[in-house]
Amino acid sequence: MKVPLLDLKAQYAAIRGEVREAIDRVCDSQHFILGPEVSAFEEEVAGFCGAKYAVGVSSGTDALLAALMVENLRPGDEIITSPYSFFATAGAIARVGARPVFVDIEPDTFNIAAPRVAERITARTRGILPVHLFGRASDLDPILAAASSRSGITVIEDAAQAIGTRDRKGRSAGTLGRMGCFSFFPSKNLGAFGDGGLVTTGDPEVAEALRVIRVHGSKPKYHHRVVGGNFRLDALQAAVLRVKLKRLSAWSEARRANAARYRLLFEQAGLASRVRLPADEPGHIYNQFVVRVPDRDRLQKALADQEIGSEVYYPVPLHLQPCFSGLGHRKGDFPVAEAAAVDSLALPIYPELTESQQSFVVEKIRAFFGT
Repeated sequence: MKVPLLDLKAQYAAIRGEVREAIDRVCDSQHFILGPEVSAFEEEVAGFCGAKYAVGVSSGTDALLAALMVENLRPGDEIITSPYSFFATAGAIARVGARPVFVDIEPDTFNIAAPRVAERITARTRGILPVHLFGRASDLDPILAAASSRSGITVIEDAAQAIGTRDRKGRSAGTLGRMGCFSFFPSKNLGAFGDGGLVTTGDPEVAEALRVIRVHGSKPKYHHRVVGGNFRLDALQAAVLRVKLKRLSAWSEARRANAARYRLLFEQAGLASRVRLPADEPGHIYNQFVVRVPDRDRLQKALADQEIGSEVYYPVPLHLQPCFSGLGHRKGDFPVAEAAAVDSLALPIYPELTESQQSFVVEKIRAFFGT
């Protein structure tokens, strides 16, 4: 039995006809950049997220970059964030000339240790960039409180892996800070047929600033009051995403059901002492199902030998990346993130995953540990 980490072919088979109709609609219009298809998607996804405004952009990375550009940061300004995330989180901060300031993560959620954020605020702090990692909501209340303790601090949510995620109070990820940044990379729960991204906000002036920034800072055309970027969302991607958005809630429920089945299977296999399962919450959408295990690398190889897909997110924490050596961090500075980099492993969790495939995965893990 083969169990890929993600099976997008199975997803596509169920929506192929509607996707092809959507693509044909765009091709017939010959309107490929922004336009009515993108505007319709922005309105629909804003409604889905519970946001007042949504601005489509070219990728999740560019969503972060555009959001930070709105803040008119200066060299040396500090943005507090997590050391355990995809590179774009800290990379976007560095690209606008600001300085990433890291706070370690929680061992159970992989998210930034929110109560410790206030300790890292200085006179140069201009923003806080929490990450809703793997589809689980970060605890934003302490972060929002820390930001409000001093004027001039903005909260921008990295919700790249969290569209549809809700926190313990039922609030949607990406709608609590000044802006929320989303990614539609194909592996995301809502994935495009290439790159795509989005920024949500409740502020009409911020929304308008984002629309200007995504077209090189041009308004009206060929007149530039600010320097923006080429962050435009393609109409073809928007059309595909509109088809998928209608099914996203059902897909998220399927992921949650698969997570619940994993918990049962691991318990039945007697693996509770060997495999640490991800913390569960009703609003978790499981972009990834990340377990923590001893001897992670050898287990991953054993699974690969059985044609079971898995992935390590992320083997090198951001503070130990060579490009950030100038920040002066060393091994041991953020021990929880460093431990997660050593023992975490993502298992297949996609909606089309079958019960027999999940049983196969757990059985091979049981065999590896010899229980």
